[in-house]
Amino acid sequence: MKVAELRRLEQKGRTMEEFVQEFQRAARKSEYEGRALVEEFKRGMNGAIRRKLIEAERPLTSIDQWYKCAASLDKHWRESRREEERLRE
Repeated sequence: MKVAELRRLEQKGRTMEEFVQEFQRAARKSEYEGRALVEEFKRGMNGAIRRKLIEAERPLTSIDQWYKCAASLDKHWRESRREEERLRE
């Protein structure tokens, strides 16, 4: 049951920080750990961020690395979009 909750999670329009928090809550209730947990996290995140992290020069190995790098990329992407919108005004 708890694994199904984890598998249903998707980032969609939320910030990565929001997604990470919800994912961590669900992960604690599941029995997933290690590589299986990373795979579920990758599956639920938005595709553009996932691709950038998969293509990174240094592969991420731990779930904590995935959380941190994904949140950083998402934050920079959102800041970049705000800046682009501001410059178009």
